[in-house]
Amino acid sequence: MKNYIVALDGPAGSGKSTIAKIIAKDFNLTYLDTGAMYRMVALYTLQNNINIKDSKTIIESLPKINMDIVNDSFILNGVDVSKEIRTPEVTKIVSPAAAIKEVRIKLVDLQREISKGKKVILDGRDIGTVVFPNADVKIFLVASPEERAKRRVKDYLSKGITEDFKTVLADIIERDLIDSSRKESPLKKAHDAIEIDSSFMNIQECVYSIETIIYSIIGE
Repeated sequence: MKNYIVALDGPAGSGKSTIAKIIAKDFNLTYLDTGAMYRMVALYTLQNNINIKDSKTIIESLPKINMDIVNDSFILNGVDVSKEIRTPEVTKIVSPAAAIKEVRIKLVDLQREISKGKKVILDGRDIGTVVFPNADVKIFLVASPEERAKRRVKDYLSKGITEDFKTVLADIIERDLIDSSRKESPLKKAHDAIEIDSSFMNIQECVYSIETIIYSIIGE
């Protein structure tokens, strides 16, 4: 198959980004981290002292938000913000930012444009249901909230950030609620997606499971 789309959806902390990067390398795919795009919008609100509940101002600011992805770097208005978008402060407000209809419209259009005519793997919440409902491969990756919180705390520590497990767990549960109950493009499993629970898998085992599925469907 010349060009194809792999949609990798799932809740926060399920390992989507880490796994998608590995699969992209193994299959020579373009990797598009859609979550990072929403994080850039959230970071912009912090940088400009915009209340995350002030959707009117955020919508009015959208024309001023220019983003680009160069290799593994995320560029917001000409500045590399790859580290800044991964801070706990951004993580806490990214779901409310992503729930705004106009924000989703802007970024979904951009995601489709970037993916045009390529072999692509995208990870997010609504790739297989909204962005690419006809994706060739659809995976829904889940893990228990406790396991996802452990992974997030470990990830923060690797970046020199100390966060309390209970606080991170509460944030993940809250994000799950916001993501799954929002009106615009809620987090949900596509009817034809294959669900994988990574709670008791290491990264290599999870990658192997997903790559086996891709091979069986794409045949490459």
